[in-house]
Amino acid sequence: MILILDILQIILTVIWWIIIVQAILSWLIAFNVINTHNEYVGAIWRALKTMTDPIYRPIRRVLPDFGGLDLSPMVVLVILLILQQAVMPALYRIAIGAPL
Repeated sequence: MILILDILQIILTVIWWIIIVQAILSWLIAFNVINTHNEYVGAIWRALKTMTDPIYRPIRRVLPDFGGLDLSPMVVLVILLILQQAVMPALYRIAIGAPL
């Protein structure tokens, strides 16, 4: 059980970093620091969007439209933080049989 929780913790951390990298890349693209016409940058951008769009889609349905401001990455990061800081320690305590 601990091994499964460790793997889940690693997956949550990887998702966290993917979202951070995508946010930074989107800012760099928005301010024309990097160009998506570059084949390498375009491939990375498409890969990151492919990985994160399924995560963002349900949240975008619930959030109101803020125009050009997309708050779904921030909402996902808050959810991941709650999972890592509150839920995972409780699951570890349950797995080792310690009281909550």
